[in-house]
Amino acid sequence: MQKYINEARSLLALAIPVIIAQFSQTAIGVVDTIMAGGVSPTDMAAVAVGTSIWLPTILFGQGLLMALTPIVAQLNGSGHRSNIAHQVRQSFWLASAISLLVMTVLYNSHLIIEHMQGIDPKLADITIRYLQAIMWGAPGYLFFQVFRSQCDGLSKTKPSMVIGFIALLVNIPINYVLIHGKLGFPAMGGVGCGVAAALVYWLMFCCIKIYVGSAASQKDINAHKKFEMPYWPTLKRLTGLGLPVALALFFEVTLFAVVALLVSPLGVVSVAGHQIALSFSSLVFVLPLALGVAASIRVGFKLGQNKVDEARVASYTSLILGLSMASMTAIFTVVFRHQIALMYNDSPAVVMMATHLMLLAAIYQCSDSIQVIGSGILRGYKDTRSIFFITFTAYWLIGLPIGYVLGLTDIVVPRMGPAGFWIGFIIGLTASAAMMIARMRWLQKQPIALILQRVSR
Repeated sequence: MQKYINEARSLLALAIPVIIAQFSQTAIGVVDTIMAGGVSPTDMAAVAVGTSIWLPTILFGQGLLMALTPIVAQLNGSGHRSNIAHQVRQSFWLASAISLLVMTVLYNSHLIIEHMQGIDPKLADITIRYLQAIMWGAPGYLFFQVFRSQCDGLSKTKPSMVIGFIALLVNIPINYVLIHGKLGFPAMGGVGCGVAAALVYWLMFCCIKIYVGSAASQKDINAHKKFEMPYWPTLKRLTGLGLPVALALFFEVTLFAVVALLVSPLGVVSVAGHQIALSFSSLVFVLPLALGVAASIRVGFKLGQNKVDEARVASYTSLILGLSMASMTAIFTVVFRHQIALMYNDSPAVVMMATHLMLLAAIYQCSDSIQVIGSGILRGYKDTRSIFFITFTAYWLIGLPIGYVLGLTDIVVPRMGPAGFWIGFIIGLTASAAMMIARMRWLQKQPIALILQRVSR
């Protein structure tokens, strides 16, 4: 029992700064939604639809780069810190290529939005301009993720916490100025949220670049001080490990994004209520997400030290912690759902829709916690391909079809609208959680030599 308690302390020491950092990044989106809602429901809905397109594209890029964290942790644990700088430099080439892809997709987003059936023209216009503003922040966001992965892999999670908190504080006044047209700037409404976010992402990159250049714990790496041409074998390895994670993140986020697009013809009230429930759920999601990052670091580090049994202890400890936290946040969501909805919007119809959906959001939090921590554990074992197959099956072959049938058809029950899709979320995430645990247990039963051979690739 003592070894699990000690491991819980180590995981929390890593996870708490990640929680605060991730909370700050997620809170930027929440603040955008709240402040845009202060202008009009249409502006809030536009930011909601825009975010539903921005998040899948940028998180796909972030997922590709997430392979760097367990690689750095494994190199650090095995005593090969001198190889970390090369991995980081090559990750910057990868981030640059992804940035161009993301910006191209967002710049041409009008090709999708303008042809969405039944969408309000004003809503479409604000959404397109929001996306074409925030896209300029994509390189800053992804470059920040490279240095963040370097720091997290070295178990230095506090810098991201501090920078994320600063970014949140800076985002609020910039939002206010650009949304409402203060200090000589034109009033941009919801579009101002996109401009503010782009500026903040570049600020975050500049801050973490200064940190890695000056911190004593990073000086033996100095990845930022030497230029390196692209090296295909390393890029291929990073992409091979990161692509399944990227696709998994993409499938999870697009499950919610596609639902936002499918709900949009049902009216502003349905979109706004769905977005409030989803926005708060995203805020709560930072707890298991941070534990998943911590589990990935701890498992990778322990396997780098050839301590397979201790990696198993880290895995189960992280799952127990995550389930405990999810139970508490689910209770909080149920008890305070009305007050939470009122923070976003005071329209009675929107609040009623949001509180109903938040009851369903509370139900899936335990499954969501298990599946995202399970994904972090599998990343630590460098078993990323299974993450791709599990998430694709759970979200797109199970969750979304069930949600569509319940939400927009009368095949099983009278069409339920947004609530039907949220029931689909619950079923899909529960399926994902079950498959993640099954895969983890299968991996841990393999011969020790085979496990260590896999992580050393």
